[in-house]
Amino acid sequence: MEISRDLVAGLTIAIGSIGPALGIGWFVSAAMEALGRNPEAERAISTNLIVALAFTEAIAIYALVVALAVKFVV
Repeated sequence: MEISRDLVAGLTIAIGSIGPALGIGWFVSAAMEALGRNPEAERAISTNLIVALAFTEAIAIYALVVALAVKFVV
């Protein structure tokens, strides 16, 4: 039995985006809590949040690239 490339690509992007989605939610939740406790630190919190979100989003983009490679190249 051969597994379809479409199925593998779909599972790759589905599983590969679960972690980043949970991470982004956790980071934003922690940032909002930190802002609620210390509003004066908004600039530092926002800067660190943006960097963390960029790195986390990169993981989802890697999963998309792998899924496209599976679908069209392999």
